[in-house]
Amino acid sequence: MRYVIGIGSNMGDSVSIVRRAIDEIEAMFDVDVDERSSLYRTRPMGGPEQDDYINAVVVMHCDRDPDCVLAGLQEIEFEFGRVRDVRWGPRTLDLDIIAVGDIISVDPDLTLPHPRAHERAFVLVPWHEIDPEATLPNHGLIENLIVRLTHDAQDGSRIPSSSSVVVVTAGDQAPGTSP
Repeated sequence: MRYVIGIGSNMGDSVSIVRRAIDEIEAMFDVDVDERSSLYRTRPMGGPEQDDYINAVVVMHCDRDPDCVLAGLQEIEFEFGRVRDVRWGPRTLDLDIIAVGDIISVDPDLTLPHPRAHERAFVLVPWHEIDPEATLPNHGLIENLIVRLTHDAQDGSRIPSSSSVVVVTAGDQAPGTSP
């Protein structure tokens, strides 16, 4: 099965954490990640005042069922010190299953595709980078969703535009760190 996984961090050395998380995903599921996006610096959406995030998206093929992959991702989050105290609060590591092939599920433990992926430039822009023809089940082409976000933002919507997502270069500092 083809998994699209969103990765984010805004506590500690987030650049390093996101890169190490990709290694941990490969080790946990004994796979090689097929595609990995650049790292992107993004503003937080909602929640308390907090540092910017470092985000990425990876695509992998794995024979394990989605519930097993979710459990593995949550184990990786825990190993990186993830605490679920504040909704939309800062986190050392956030791993989300965005989509699994064309599977649509309304299971309360794992809704597929991710119920808010179509509203999140920090998911759509990195995903589009590595798969420009990708579609999000029930929502359509990623490219069209990005255009819609940009249009909505210009109309005063609170949804961030794709321009709020900035590629991190090698010289960039992680959020919350000083040079």
